[in-house]
Amino acid sequence: MSDTLPLSIINNRRMEKWLRFQPDRTVKLAVGKVEIGQGVLIALSQIAAEELDVGIDRIDILSGDTADAPDEGSTSSSQSIEVSGRSVRLISAELRVRVLGRLAQRLNCAPEELSVDDGVFLQDGKPTGHDYWSFSGPEDFAAEIEGSAQPKPPAAYKVVGQPVPRRDLIAKVTGAAFIHDIARPDLLHGRILRQPSRGAVLASLNEAAVRKAAGSAIQIVRVGNFVAFVGVDETVVQRAAVAALAHAKWTGVRVLRPEQQEAAWFRDQPSDDRHIGDPGPPAETGVVVSETYSRPFVAHAALAPSCGLAEYRGGHLSVWSHTQGVYPLRNSISGILGLKPEQVTVRHAHGAGCYGHNGADDAALDAAIIAMQIPDHCIRVQWRREEEFGFEPVSTAHMTRLRAALDANGRPVDWTAEVWAGSHVQRPVFGGTMLAHEALPNPPPPAKANDPGEANGGGGTRNGFPLYDFPAKRVIHHLALQTPVRTSSLRGLGALPNVYALECFMDELAERAGMDPVAYRLSMLSDPRARLLIENVADRCGWVSRGPVGTGRGLGLAWSRYKNKAAYACVAVELEVDQDISLRRVWAAADAGLVINPDGARNQLEGGIVHAASMTLKEQVTMDGDGITSLDWDRYPIMKFSEVPEIEVVIIHNPDFPTLGMGECTFGPTAAAIGNAVAHALGVRIRDMPLTRERIAAALVR
Repeated sequence: MSDTLPLSIINNRRMEKWLRFQPDRTVKLAVGKVEIGQGVLIALSQIAAEELDVGIDRIDILSGDTADAPDEGSTSSSQSIEVSGRSVRLISAELRVRVLGRLAQRLNCAPEELSVDDGVFLQDGKPTGHDYWSFSGPEDFAAEIEGSAQPKPPAAYKVVGQPVPRRDLIAKVTGAAFIHDIARPDLLHGRILRQPSRGAVLASLNEAAVRKAAGSAIQIVRVGNFVAFVGVDETVVQRAAVAALAHAKWTGVRVLRPEQQEAAWFRDQPSDDRHIGDPGPPAETGVVVSETYSRPFVAHAALAPSCGLAEYRGGHLSVWSHTQGVYPLRNSISGILGLKPEQVTVRHAHGAGCYGHNGADDAALDAAIIAMQIPDHCIRVQWRREEEFGFEPVSTAHMTRLRAALDANGRPVDWTAEVWAGSHVQRPVFGGTMLAHEALPNPPPPAKANDPGEANGGGGTRNGFPLYDFPAKRVIHHLALQTPVRTSSLRGLGALPNVYALECFMDELAERAGMDPVAYRLSMLSDPRARLLIENVADRCGWVSRGPVGTGRGLGLAWSRYKNKAAYACVAVELEVDQDISLRRVWAAADAGLVINPDGARNQLEGGIVHAASMTLKEQVTMDGDGITSLDWDRYPIMKFSEVPEIEVVIIHNPDFPTLGMGECTFGPTAAAIGNAVAHALGVRIRDMPLTRERIAAALVR
């Protein structure tokens, strides 16, 4: 049976790791997935409440704690509900069956005669005098999870599928829910003098000048090229860190050039090449059309900078972090600091923005290094805004060249996507390195270029393989062996640039064939779930009455299935183009099978639309000299609240299909729909993101 179980259960087979009944008549549910704004904890609570037949208010959920929660890896790739949700469903159903089976033996009745009402056991609808809290015992949690119990059918659901409010929002709105708000005994604040680049050596630091600038007492912690300023007053250590930049001299600093910030730079770099899909070279028959699309390096741009806390007491290191993976972080920190894993506990705390590998893990390591040097205190390290933009892992620039051999009707008979990009995933668990580790004595070797395999959705190749019914299709992936700055995962990995290229190219091919873009897509698409979404959105946005090209007002549409196996989404965008692009209205539809919490799902779809729109229209990491130069909101602008359009989202009701991850499904289609709408508005195509005023002007004079 284990070969069909979710990985979360395979790695955590003991029931006691997941569920327990507490004396206050609540149910403790422990999970390894964490809350990073996606509403996953209330959805997992709904699943447990449904299968156990207890009220949702009785579920007391604990997430992301290496001492008390199961190891479910990282919260990423839209897999929390697909994997953890399925696990919680199977585990809760099995516990219910296990306890009721024992009760049936006690009462000498058939299990079918028993039911549960808010945790109370009934026989033929009458109280038995037993409930979960009085009848369950250690033996119910001692056996390994088999995963053989049959969960409820969707038709019987009372909690799953309902819009249950999230419990974390009030505290977040009032400013008391984030890691930045944690206060611990013996608290000291820390700020870091960053190594400008890997291999840079601190030749000198004028500590007297730094202490003078701080204006009050500080401790200076130095371990190799890692330098921290620590004190009881956060303002004082902040002044020290800012002043230290002018009083430190480094050797061996790398030099960056502006051309390295563009995706085209990768085309001439050494790479690890792979060929996926149909063998052989691209076909040369018929008319061959090719276009190239790109997205630059982009940042996570979290609204609050990274923060971490750590304290080393009695030989044990405790860490608080807004990491996406508490167990991977524990393993990294223990290995770097020479501790046994059982000497380190990592607990998740909420951060203000993530969706990828940002600076959370690095800030936690910063705090841990200092805590080892100053034991019996809680060390709190909060990055400065410039530090966040300058040193977090960014998402790699990405270039996609598409090539299609067309038949006499203008439809592709042979399709090739050629991708150039750096690593989309460089978490330590995948061979990446921690920032502070590179500054310590005996730093690790440079990270090797790495990307997820196709079974995990790919990285640079994610959504590069089209789901249209083309006779032949392939992806050629050029994974750059080196990148000018540290890169890692950000929402969607390569999906956004690949879907942008694919769906914009489909519009261009439709125009070439003299066909309507929606009709052109549908003529080569047999997947009924995809067709339904496209038809739904096209009808709602008034596609048939779309105006002529080149009026300054545009309507564009695009779709994809995230990772070609997760949730489906279709997006249409109406916009106006003058000197800048103004989004007016967005229509979206998604199919994620069984949806646990419709409100949470809708929030994810809308959030993905806004995030993708910001990235498509505005965002680009710039670099020059010794590092990244887009270090503040002026140089790295994001979409403002006043620029967010009206968004209408529809979720297709498909409860009999398995739940599909939907946190990233609107990301790529939104970018492509904007690209297509801009082309409709202007009559010319902009193939390189972001779609800035300068690029609009350049396109119009071509």
